[in-house]
Amino acid sequence: MSYQVLALKYRPSCFSEVVGQESTVQVLANALDKGLLHHAYLFTGTRGVGKTTIARLLAAALNCEQGVSSKPCGSCSACTEVRRGTFVDLMEVDAASRTGVEDTRALLENVQYMPVSGRHKVYLIDEVHMLSRQSFNALLKTLEEPPDYAKFLLATTEPRKIPVTVLSRCLQFILRNISRETIVAKLAEILSAESIEYDLEVLPALAKAASGSMRDALSLTDQAIAFAGGGRVELDAVLRMLGIARGEQVTELMAAIVRQDRAEVFRRSRAFADTLTNFQEVMASMQSICHELAMAQAAGREVGANLKEIARLATPEWIQTAYQILLMGQRDLSLAPDLHIGFEMTLVRLLDFEPLLPQEAGSASSGPKSEWSLPASAREASSPRRQRERTRRSRTREDASRPGSARKAHVLTGEEREFKDKILQMPSVRSLVDAVDGSVIGVRRIASDFAGGSDKDRARSERLDGS
Repeated sequence: MSYQVLALKYRPSCFSEVVGQESTVQVLANALDKGLLHHAYLFTGTRGVGKTTIARLLAAALNCEQGVSSKPCGSCSACTEVRRGTFVDLMEVDAASRTGVEDTRALLENVQYMPVSGRHKVYLIDEVHMLSRQSFNALLKTLEEPPDYAKFLLATTEPRKIPVTVLSRCLQFILRNISRETIVAKLAEILSAESIEYDLEVLPALAKAASGSMRDALSLTDQAIAFAGGGRVELDAVLRMLGIARGEQVTELMAAIVRQDRAEVFRRSRAFADTLTNFQEVMASMQSICHELAMAQAAGREVGANLKEIARLATPEWIQTAYQILLMGQRDLSLAPDLHIGFEMTLVRLLDFEPLLPQEAGSASSGPKSEWSLPASAREASSPRRQRERTRRSRTREDASRPGSARKAHVLTGEEREFKDKILQMPSVRSLVDAVDGSVIGVRRIASDFAGGSDKDRARSERLDGS
């Protein structure tokens, strides 16, 4: 018998087998049992959290031969055909491959016909956000007033791309990411059913890599089983497969950074590169350590024995600085010429950048400070060129705010002043100053141009300024 992947083999066959979506299942079960059925449902959430599975279970519950119920029998022809994907009154459409308006119209033309063998005609449109605008417009009228026997089940990972007019016609369910604890429990149940031995630390590693998706967790489990060759699934093999470093390795790296042990820091960095470690995951683990330390200092939480040394040496200021450096380093990692280069540059910043404590600031103020010890903005502001520009601009503003000696003109913000029987209007002194780059002569020259002065008048103005 051919091997069946775990995601298909252990796909829920009833609502009670759905994990991590208790609130959604409860609402649908009550609606089925009480007869409070809506004509259109929208299931949203990330990949692998149960959108299509719940929609198919709802289709089976609506058409079960034993009656509409939250507990379909699962053995009648309708339930069996829905599970196999062959039920004639269940039209399952992949909107990603049928985005055109003609496809949508052809689908909706069948809405007017009664179900062939079931109680309800169900339209399941997966990835509905991929439909074109014209397709959504064609769908609107049918969604608003469908026949009693027609039910629309829409599923999407990006609800923001769906028009508001469509959202308002649907009953929306937001499927949350599945917690790591729930994924670990489900994986343990499945591996036990498959009679596969494994290290206990394997399941949390797989759950973390799944990022809240049960389907991803099951796919990674398939990969881990194949990687183990049918034998025991060991942690080291799974970590190599995922490119994830051990927790103690990341902790020892953080301890070396706090101790300023540069040789040890870069030795571990090279070791990560040799094992093809996922540097994004390493930096995320380092951020988690910073969070744990910050909570221990701010809220009095207990830290593990492996973090005692870091908690003793790291100050609150350093922890906050390290957290920000790690966030920016992780964000810019994809921009680096090589992921290892980007990771090591982040380590260099962690080693070299230290927060300036209040007592250090007081002692440093008494002596001379190197220009490069200042922030970049302060160095730029203290340069001679910047000081000269500020002086010129200050003088220009003073000149622009009082009557000119040569023209007797007022250049004021948003005001109009008479100038030789003409009107001079300047919207902003700042824009005028910026336009002439701080030149007093330039201000008066522009004022003369606005007033219609001649070249002779401008030359006289410049002579007066020079005197």
